[in-house]
Amino acid sequence: MICVTIGRGRHRHVIAEHKFLAENGIRLVEQRLDFIEGPVQVKRLLLNRPCPTIATCRRAADGGRWQGTEDERMLVLRTAIVEGVDYVDLEDDVAGRVPRYGVTKRIVSHHDFQRTPDDLEAIHARLAALDADIVKIATMARHPSDNLRMLALVRSARVPTVGICMGDIGIPSRVLVGRCGAPFTFATFHEDRAIAPGQIGWRRMRDVYRYDSITDVTKIYGVVADPVAHSLSPVVHNAALAAAGIDAVYLPFRVPADQIDAFLEQAARWPLSGASVTIPHKEAVLKHAARQDALVESIGAANTLAFDADGIEAFNTDATAAVESLEAALADHHADQSAPGIGVKTALVLGAGGAARAVAFGLRQRDVDVTVCSRTLERARRIATEVGCKAIDWAARYRMPYDCVVNATPVGMHPHVNETPFEKQHLRSYMVVFDTVYNPENTLLVKEAMAIGCHIVTGVDMFVRQAAIQHRIWHGVEPPQGVMREALKKATSSARTHE
Repeated sequence: MICVTIGRGRHRHVIAEHKFLAENGIRLVEQRLDFIEGPVQVKRLLLNRPCPTIATCRRAADGGRWQGTEDERMLVLRTAIVEGVDYVDLEDDVAGRVPRYGVTKRIVSHHDFQRTPDDLEAIHARLAALDADIVKIATMARHPSDNLRMLALVRSARVPTVGICMGDIGIPSRVLVGRCGAPFTFATFHEDRAIAPGQIGWRRMRDVYRYDSITDVTKIYGVVADPVAHSLSPVVHNAALAAAGIDAVYLPFRVPADQIDAFLEQAARWPLSGASVTIPHKEAVLKHAARQDALVESIGAANTLAFDADGIEAFNTDATAAVESLEAALADHHADQSAPGIGVKTALVLGAGGAARAVAFGLRQRDVDVTVCSRTLERARRIATEVGCKAIDWAARYRMPYDCVVNATPVGMHPHVNETPFEKQHLRSYMVVFDTVYNPENTLLVKEAMAIGCHIVTGVDMFVRQAAIQHRIWHGVEPPQGVMREALKKATSSARTHE
């Protein structure tokens, strides 16, 4: 079950959001009484409530906004109990001073906004002993393994327990806690009004992750990156899983560079069935792969991992997706469809990461004369040596004309939408401009190239194509690419609308 937290300053807004949520199938809400501006009218908030309610009133030290005295806060909570609220949330240091009364169930909670302590079991035992109907523990995740420790605690607990890790690293615990036996998880009413670090909007929790459908046998996949909050891979892959009726969920795993080894060594504990891999891990994951496909061996980078009893198998879907995107976009410009190549003779690839290497390799396989350009010339030279192409310094990217310019850097990606890696005065109408950035689809580079008549290939096509190949690798079935494309475009459009 998803519990949606409502934090509003006015009583009428709390009541309106509560009603709206109940009408949309939400069966439990948390009213954050510490958000109310002025005296809290507890009876008004609870009267005729359309679904069960948790009354919570947090001090600033616990991540709340309560401005009154502690005696006043305790009066608000006791009043909620007297009014028969379904649940009351009591912090561990005050729960012993508030006796059980009436029908109200007691949630005894502990929050740590700095770390996930080593003694989770001892903390849980102390909370459970405070006459708890439900134990709630929320801690800040500093390592992906903090999620695993928290979920293991929830699974083994004898008292119903909601155990979640906060922050971007902790997002998987919020989605998987029900799988481990928690009575509910927490989500926020609006994505842009998160009440706690890493909190997910209720629509995304319900419609993208399909929280209430996740069970013990649901397979787990995800994107491994740092940062990861911007990634729309979960939107695309979960849409495909839902359309195909596959019992699996795809999550964002934020894994800092110095933690990737430990994360992969613990993959079986989630357990992970597959993962997309992006910045900064595409090369680092290779030492953990028992097997590599031919593209990975040639390119030296992977963007896809499959996990089985025999170990990790690494794939690269970027190179194939990049070239297929160019071929599809340029097909209508070929007079002779049987002609070799893709209608491009020279290409400038901007960037020196895993995506740049994959694109350069894919183009070289089609006999395109490729030049790689990066702010770090040494990295560009390394790709050039591995792929068999040229390398130039970033400042030299305008010196020669090219048939095709490929942006394989994050420049122009949301939220830095007013940046471009290739200034418009150097664009020519005969060029093919391929921007691998997909959020937004129409980057500044794409807009400026379109304005002068360049042929455009956007990152949306490449992104969906590489995700579709991943889907085939993991699930052995043809993916619903139309569904994936529509989900991606809807998500990017929605993000722009809410800015």
